[in-house]
Amino acid sequence: MELTIAQKLDALLKLQSLDSQLDELIKIRGGLPEEVRDLEDDIAGFETRIGKFQSEIKTLEEEIERNRVAKKDAEKLITKYKDQQMNVRNNREFDAISKEIELQSLEIELVEKRGNESQFRVRGKEEEIKTTQAALNERKEDLKAKKQELDQITSESQEEEKEIIKQRDQQALTIIEPRLLNSYKKIRGNALNGLAVVMVKRGACGGCFNVVPPQRQADIKDKKKIIVCEHCGRIFADVEGVPEPALTGRGR
Repeated sequence: MELTIAQKLDALLKLQSLDSQLDELIKIRGGLPEEVRDLEDDIAGFETRIGKFQSEIKTLEEEIERNRVAKKDAEKLITKYKDQQMNVRNNREFDAISKEIELQSLEIELVEKRGNESQFRVRGKEEEIKTTQAALNERKEDLKAKKQELDQITSESQEEEKEIIKQRDQQALTIIEPRLLNSYKKIRGNALNGLAVVMVKRGACGGCFNVVPPQRQADIKDKKKIIVCEHCGRIFADVEGVPEPALTGRGR
């Protein structure tokens, strides 16, 4: 059996009441859910940063090891060349070996410089890890406290929220037609205060507070059709009290 306009408006008003109750429960939590998400994002970012530093340190340590091996190889060559110098047959061979010794000595200086630079960078990365780890630990403590606070608030209203959601689902899914429900959701989504269905109070829209003309109030009270506010688009459910009489002639 199709609902009358009056029944549809009553169902919408009931749905609005349930949604407003849910809004209030969510409001009690304040910015805690968002703060928890932000802290979780911060923690993930710090962990990623630490992982990046550790990877860079590993690369630098591999480079340090390569330089150490290169230095050791150069030192062995110098020892070998010096031994060869003892058995040269002429000045040309002596000069050639001296040149090789000089080149290997320069190689040792180069790999030592590179090694020192890499070690300096490792110490820098380790300091950055230390600083980031301290910030990470602080964020984890903050997250733990915020989650405990949020869990406490949520647990206090959990049963009430479940019951409201149950009533809301019954109201939305079994009574209100899909087309009207979609309109309600769209209006509610665009409303800053979450109100899609309002009463006319003291001659004004209960959502945007613009004046509703007396004749329009009478039409709303009759509930023969669904009427929306011409200023904010909210659905009028009814008029509180008696509608103001429509003016005739030139007015009072």
